[in-house]
Amino acid sequence: MAFEELLNDPVIQKYLHELVGPTGMPVAAAPPDGEVTDEELAEELGLELNDVRRALFILYENDLASYRRVRDEDSGWLTYLWTFEYENIPENLEEEMYRLLDALESREEYERTHEFYLCEVCSLRFEFGEAMDFGFECPECGSPLESMENGRLVEAMNRRIDELRDELNVDVTG
Repeated sequence: MAFEELLNDPVIQKYLHELVGPTGMPVAAAPPDGEVTDEELAEELGLELNDVRRALFILYENDLASYRRVRDEDSGWLTYLWTFEYENIPENLEEEMYRLLDALESREEYERTHEFYLCEVCSLRFEFGEAMDFGFECPECGSPLESMENGRLVEAMNRRIDELRDELNVDVTG
């Protein structure tokens, strides 16, 4: 998939934005063809050099950019030539989806297997053991803690887990 096609996808735009943030987004959204230096990018995009370098290193850490170093024969200075590797984005997104699925499955089990109590004044939530330790009174305001029903939350998590499993083609037998 070409850079242009990838960058027109709102999911990929959101993914890049989450990685590099708003200051790094111009760098992520304007991958040049071939190699480029951080100084060239900063000048071309009108950004601070540190913002460009930060975005490049985040992209590098996520296998979306690579660099090679070239030493200037006269000065001995190192120049980093950056290449964008956005063909790795679909694989990275899939890994993120698996991490999300694992986290949701763990959280759903926690929600399903614990009993919770809520202070309706402070909106603080406590597990049964904590509530019992506090004598079923809110430690902040002294209001009674009420048993909390979290069935709708568990159902919503299960729907999202099913959607992710379906999208990732994960079989749930066993």
